[in-house]
This record gives sequence, structure tokens and C-alpha cells, in this order.
Amino acid sequence: MTRYAGDDVIERVLLTQEVIAERVAELGHAIATDHAGHDLRLITVLRGSVIFLADLCRAVETPLTLDFMAVSSFAGGGGGSVRITKDLDDPIEGASVVLVEDIIDTGLTLNYVLSILRARKPASLSVCTLLDKDVRRIVDLPIEYRGFSVPDQFLVGYGLDLAGRLRNLPYVATVREDEVA
Repeated sequence: MTRYAGDDVIERVLLTQEVIAERVAELGHAIATDHAGHDLRLITVLRGSVIFLADLCRAVETPLTLDFMAVSSFAGGGGGSVRITKDLDDPIEGASVVLVEDIIDTGLTLNYVLSILRARKPASLSVCTLLDKDVRRIVDLPIEYRGFSVPDQFLVGYGLDLAGRLRNLPYVATVREDEVA
């Protein structure tokens, strides 16, 4: 395995590059099959999902367009707040929208984003996540396309970061506890 600067914080590789590639191809095929002949839009929330989105869109063998959102979530006043910091460039009314996520844990931010997108009247709205940390789920969410269920540990690689680093790892790994404490 290639060494990366800063990967000394890694405890173990959870999902190899090859395992991820195989599952992304399967997800892409399922999305293409389900949305063939429709105005398909893949939307992601920046930044962590970009690597997954890039691989996934190449695995979807049907015409599609991409769009991006950015949100900021912060705690305060006894609950979390979310606000859009970058909105979609194109309208989605009447389109078949798949919201692409790198990882879903509590589901709070995703629930907010889904409510915003539903209000824009797409023909359909589904969720595709590479990683599902369902043990942390607070909000019940429909997830039509799921890559892997993962343990309740801090993960890096394949878009996931530790203080902005290690997104470029081609695999998903757990981080040593002393690095995230």
C-alpha cells in the first residue's frame, strides 16, 4: 500500500480501493437502471462527497448532469442550525434527483437538505450514500442506494477528512482514538 503524508494517524484500512470501486460500479448501475430515460441530476453537498460523486457519475451509464450545494451546520441555542452557503446553479423541478453523500450519521443535515430540495418539486428525489453510520441516526431517512454500513468510528479517506487532511486517500480507514480525542 502506498504511504501518504499524515497517514500515521490511521488505525486500519476499513475499505480498500478495490472494494470501494466495485461497490461504486454497482451503485452506478442501479442508478442508471432506475433513472434511464429521465432527466437525471446528481447533486452533492460539498466537499467530502466530491470524490465519491466523481467516481459514481462515471459509473452511471445514462445521461446526467451534476450540481453542487454547500451547507454550514453549527450548534447553538440547544440545537443545531444549518444554512446554505452555496446553492444549486440549476433548477430541479421535474427532474429525477439523486442526492449523493459520502457518509450519513445523525441524518440531521441531510434531512434539512432533503426538505429544501423537495420544496423545489423534483419528479423524484432519492439518496445515495457511500457510507452509512446508522448507529448514530437521529432522523429516519429513506436511503435508496447504500454502499456500506460502517462502525461508529472516526473515518478518513475517499473524501473524508481529519482537519481538512487525508481526503485524498484512495481507501477508507479508521483513525487512532488518540488523534480524534
